[in-house]
Formats: sequence, C-alpha cells, structure tokens
Amino acid sequence: MRFAADKTDIVSAIATLKSSIANFLEPDFGLLDHLRRLHVLSPRQIADVRSERTVFRRNDALLELLTSQDQCDKFLLSLQETGQQHVVNFITQNGGPSNNDVIMIFC
Repeated sequence: MRFAADKTDIVSAIATLKSSIANFLEPDFGLLDHLRRLHVLSPRQIADVRSERTVFRRNDALLELLTSQDQCDKFLLSLQETGQQHVVNFITQNGGPSNNDVIMIFC
C-alpha cells in the first residue's frame, strides 16, 4: 500500500519532517498498539518507546524505528485508523503546501 500519489518516498519524508511530526503526533492513545498488531514494531520496541518520559521523546523514539517503506506505509495506515489524519496529510504533503501553492488575494 503506497500513500504518496506522486511517488514521494515516505521514509525520506518522515526523516525530513521528524522534528515537526514529533510536535503533534499522539502515540499514547492506540497508535502504539495498532503498530504492534500490524507487526511494524515488536513488543520490546513498543516497551522502549513507552519508557520515554515525555511525549516528544516517545515520538522521537517511535520515528527512529521507522526505517522501511512497508513500516512507514503501515504507520500512515495506523495514523488514519487512530484519528490522526492531519499527521498523514502533513507527511504526504511534505510538510504542507509550498509557497507556490498559495494564492494571495488582495482587496
């Protein structure tokens, strides 16, 4: 399952946007459990992520473990299924629309 219609490498997008994603990703309310069910992360990896003290560090630890396209595709699916479509949109749009996509209207 590929999410990026323009063939953007999701692994690279996640790596590039990691520090921004870590600011609004929510790992604690179903996402980690969903990733375990899809065999994206092992129980030990999940425990390591959960052991981090702050949500930002948990997010950093989680994002560091996503190294393959398959993992990243399943990560995006898990985000959708846990109500985090805004994170999927941010990743698949490489951080949002570019300045070229913005239309300014002057009154």
